[in-house]
Parts: sequence; structure tokens; C-alpha cells
Amino acid sequence: MILDQIVEDKKLRLAAEKKRVSLREMKRAAEEKRSDRAANPGFYEALKKPGISIIGEFKNASPSLGRITNKLPLKQRMEEYNASADAVSCLTEEDYFHGGIDDFKRVKELSALPIIRKDFMIDEYQFYESKAVGADAALLIAAILDDVQMRDYYQLARELELDVLVETHDETEVERALAVNPRIIGVNNRNLNDFTINLDTTKRLSKYIPKDKVFVAESGITTDEDIRFLLRSGVDAFLIGRAFMEAEKPKELARRWKSL
Repeated sequence: MILDQIVEDKKLRLAAEKKRVSLREMKRAAEEKRSDRAANPGFYEALKKPGISIIGEFKNASPSLGRITNKLPLKQRMEEYNASADAVSCLTEEDYFHGGIDDFKRVKELSALPIIRKDFMIDEYQFYESKAVGADAALLIAAILDDVQMRDYYQLARELELDVLVETHDETEVERALAVNPRIIGVNNRNLNDFTINLDTTKRLSKYIPKDKVFVAESGITTDEDIRFLLRSGVDAFLIGRAFMEAEKPKELARRWKSL
């Protein structure tokens, strides 16, 4: 399965990274950023507010789409996101999404919006690294973590003052995610094993998401009707990748969707 291969390749990447910058050094770098949050709202606060919240994503590729033809220079893209989105997601996975920490740093320089580092987080090192580069939030994917890992990484992230989006895609994963009592829970409409998309996944799982959680829909959101359909399922926020990356004017698209 491709998800298993992504995780195995990530382990190799991390082993090499730790040789370049040790865990001890990364912890020190993260500690220097503690309580370094600006006056702007955090990731959770940006999504918790009334009305539709949109997370605009930056990514270079995906296993399902291949290389993405970026319609806008990064500076212009971030100007559009800054004017219309509530938060930003940046893909940093190297082998399948062709991202990296340098992408995150460039996005961070161009936006005051809260930013989530989106990656396959399987090691404590990555959470210290996320804090060190100025992330406001990190992603936990239930499908690649056992219960102990999910609990420990969630706790570590919160200790580092990072918000956490816990991502699920079936009933069992929702139940497991809720055990860590997250403030933000997402449903990925993309099956991470075969990368097919089904928006009914969000609808089906919506009845298990407590009303006090920020409920995020992820993947496959490309049309006005997709937004309307997901709103009827009680979604609070949308993580938009492909539609924004392929749009020449993502600001107009975001503003239209917020008005629905």
C-alpha cells in the first residue's frame, strides 16, 4: 500500500536528518521559539470563529495528481490566501509531495496567518522541528499511528504550544482520535491506501464528531456543491488543496465559498 511506503521512506529521511541536526539541537531550537506566538490568533482560534473557515494549502505534488502546475508565483499565492483564507497548510513531505521544510519557511515569511505543517508525523523529532521553524499547528494521521503514539505526540505538540489537527477517515479512527480529546478533528475524504475520494466519508462520520470540536473536511473539495454538501454535514472548516493550486484566482474562489 502506498501509505505504508510513504511511512517507510519517511523513516529513512528522518534517520538522515537526525545525523545532520541532532534531536538535542532540534529541541534547543524549538525551545527558543516557545511562547514566541505573535498577537495574531492561533490555528485553533482561526478555525473556531463563527462562519466558514478556509485553510488554503500549498503543495507541489501528490501521489494522486502527480506534479501540480502552479498557476501563481508563491508570493502572489500567499497574497491571495492572506486576503481570503483563515489559515494555511504547507506540505513538507519530500518524496511523494515534493515538499520540504524550505517550502514551509518561504510560506511563513510571506504570511501572518497561522500555518499547519502537513506531513506524515511519526517521530518526536518532527514536532520539535515544526516548532523550530515557526509552525502554529501539526497534523496527526490516525491511520499511521497507534494509540500510544497518537496520545504521546498530541501531548508533546500541545506542550510545544502547537495546535493539532487529528485526521481520520473511518469510524474506528474517529473513536481512537477522540480518545486524546483533540480540539480539532478532520475527516479526509481521500482513502490514503488507494487515494480514491468520496465526500460521503465526511457525511457518514459527521454523526460521531462532538459539537464542541472544530470539524474540518479535507480533500476532494472542488465545487460550490461540494461546499454546500459538506456544510449540511456540520463542517466548520475546509482544507482546500487542489482547487486552490489549480485556480488562477484562489482569493475569488475562497470568498465565493465563504458566501454560500
